[in-house]
Amino acid sequence: QVQHVESGGGLVQPGGSLRLSCTASGLPLDEYTIGWFRLAPGKEREAVSCISIRDGTTSYKDSVKGRFTISGAKAENTVYLQMNSLKSEDTAVYYCGRCYDYGTDFDSWGQGTQVTVSA
Repeated sequence: QVQHVESGGGLVQPGGSLRLSCTASGLPLDEYTIGWFRLAPGKEREAVSCISIRDGTTSYKDSVKGRFTISGAKAENTVYLQMNSLKSEDTAVYYCGRCYDYGTDFDSWGQGTQVTVSA
């Protein structure tokens, strides 16, 4: 069974950057699509980005395109989400898990990591 552990969240000012990490165990990264979604109070779950390490295919939520970059380190079984030009609306708990159908669904997510964008 695949498991994921997220890290790298924190408090950052608007316009700042953070890099989230997700370390997977139980399955090699190139055997499934992995991605990030986020949950903010009072909002529905939002798929942020997914990546297939096997073929390099990526997908992004429209509002993060050009600001966020997803990448994977197969040897480390770790996926990263580089987040630049952060906005207050990016504030949420970010979760990493197995991604289905370009983020329509996820499973096997971890405990999440809090990202707070505030002055």
